[in-house]
This record gives sequence, structure tokens and C-alpha cells, in this order.
Amino acid sequence: MEPAYPAARAAAASVHANFAHHAAALTAAEGKPASLPDRDAIEAIIDTAFWASLRHEEGISPRISLAFVTPAEAECALHFERALPLAARSLTRLAPAVEGRGVHLGVWREREDLRVWGTTRRLPPFCFVLEVVAPGLLVVKQSRAEETGKFVNVAVLEGEQIKIIDQRAATLPDCPGLLTSLLGLEARFAPDGASNVLIQIATSMRAHGRGGLLLVVPAGSEAWRESIIHPVTYSIVPPFSVLAGLMQEDPGERPKQRWQDALRRAVDGIGGVTAVDGATVLTDQYELLAFGAKIVRRSGSNQVDRVLMTEPIIGASPEILEPAQLGGTRHISAAQFEHDQRDAVALVASQDGRFTVFAWSPCENMVHAHRIESLLL
Repeated sequence: MEPAYPAARAAAASVHANFAHHAAALTAAEGKPASLPDRDAIEAIIDTAFWASLRHEEGISPRISLAFVTPAEAECALHFERALPLAARSLTRLAPAVEGRGVHLGVWREREDLRVWGTTRRLPPFCFVLEVVAPGLLVVKQSRAEETGKFVNVAVLEGEQIKIIDQRAATLPDCPGLLTSLLGLEARFAPDGASNVLIQIATSMRAHGRGGLLLVVPAGSEAWRESIIHPVTYSIVPPFSVLAGLMQEDPGERPKQRWQDALRRAVDGIGGVTAVDGATVLTDQYELLAFGAKIVRRSGSNQVDRVLMTEPIIGASPEILEPAQLGGTRHISAAQFEHDQRDAVALVASQDGRFTVFAWSPCENMVHAHRIESLLL
């Protein structure tokens, strides 16, 4: 028997309350919600997944996803003849078979015990999902009501640290659309995920692990050039518009799988060039203008000396910091660019996995740095 993981019990109450709230608010039009796990089930799943994350199978740490769902609620599921015990050893052995994207191990209670009954790719609305991201790093997620295959992060557990996502952060007057979407409160999601392009680019930037800086500027405006050293090493002429073209296609006329594959390649292409030293410049219509650009303070502008930093975590307080306290050169440059180009947005990925969105806050009259790595896991 593994010793107890204290964070599992500490997080269970908050996680249960979150799922109960959403289940109660679900309308008939949104469909029947998934079965709600009780606190003991949530604690047991988190505890077992934590100890499984510290094991190895043939020298590889497991990356698995557990969903609390009945076999009847899961469509197109694979059923084991004999359900397996929910135990760290069982999960580790199964990991190589279920590490594919979108595959979940179904967990349900048989008599008094939680057991793994099979695998599934389709989940009902507001289903409890626990993903093992890395050794000791777990993310509690919730399936959306829409059939997009996407999830909303509810909590992040890393060792003894527990972060409960504060979805009320999306109601702030200056909340960027990207943050609203990540918190699951965006009502404009298309079935093909078209409105999530910046989220996909952010995920790609974070995945390559080299760090990156993406500047999203208004299409048709040249003002951003006042904050860039010229000549730009990798200026794109004409602008690279493959991603823009994909976004303009009529959803009713494009083959869904072909379009999604093309979108993934285009997103990874842009995410890849952000690894080059300097900033990548993309319009809000998804045209790539340049990469490797060096940011400079605009002529006549003051040097930014303070930034408001927030994180959408319950209990986290806003802080006023110097830009250098947020990170290195990329963070300082992004803060200065946002100070000078207030109709733009800057996305910064750190090599250590942190991710920050810089946007101008009219309410606070200063640059607002939104720490969102807990939403991208």
C-alpha cells in the first residue's frame, strides 16, 4: 500500500464543489451531465494517480488520463472483460497503451471499490478527468458541454502545491479573450475549434521548451514597426498567410479532418519559429509578418517600470512588480512593447514552462501580465 498523498484530501472538497456547481447549472439544452464523483472518489483517484506518476514502465514515466464515467455514459468505448483495480501498479502497466491523445481510462465504482473498466475517447458534459502530466504533476479537468474534445482546467497539483483555478478571473473588465477561452467561459467556440487558434499556438510555444515571444498586432497597421529594430532579420514578404487562409474557409465546405490536420501543421509552424531568438509578429488575422525581431522602446515613450501581475488562482493576489521580476529579456521586452503598442497582445513562453500574456489595462492604466501556465497544462 502506498502512503497517503495529503494534497489529494486537501483538494477533493474544492474540486467536488466546482463540479457540483456546474452540474446544477447545466441546462437541458446542453445535455445530461456526467455522473458526479463524491469527495472520497476524487481523493482516491488523485491519490492513486500521484503514486502512479512516480513509477516507471521500462524507464518511462506514465502519462495517462483518468475519467470518472460509467461504461454506459461513454460512447465508442473499449471494455475490459475484467475490470482492473484502481492501483498505481495497474495504471503504470496500462500507460503505454493509453498515452495517445484523447484516450481516457474509465473509472467507476463496483460495489465499494473504484475500478478501471476500459478506455474511451468520448465523454459526457462536465465529466471529471484527471491527467498525469509529469511525475508529481496532476491536472484536474472538466469536459466541455460542446463536442469539441477540449477541457477546462479545474485544479493543478504539483507535489504539495495545490492551485484551484479561479474562473471568476474571466469577469474582470480587462480580461483578454485568450484567458476567457481557457477558463471555459467563451461562448463562441466552433465545433472545429477555430476560435482557439491562439490557445493552440500558445500550447505549441510552450511544448518546444525553448521559450518564445509572440506579438499579435492589428491587421493593416504598421504602428508595431515603431517598436522594432530595423532591418528585421527574418521579415516575411509577402506575409505568410496559410493559417489566415485556413481560418477564412467556410466551415460547411471544408473536409473536417483535412482542415484540422492542416491547422495543426500551420500552428506548429508558427509555434516553431517563436523558438528563434527575438519576437515573432503575427496579425490578429493570423498572417505571419516576421520572426527574430528585436524589440526597442518607441521613440518618445517612457521606459515601463511597473507591471500588474495576476494569476487566475483562488487565493492569489494582484501584485505590482518591476518587469525584471517577471522573468528575463523576453518578459522585459514584451512589457515595453505592450506599454508602447496598446492595441497589441504579447505572449511569452519561458523555458521553465511559465507562460504570460501581456495586455494593456485601461482600467489600471498600465501593462497587465496574466500568468496562465496553469491553464495550458
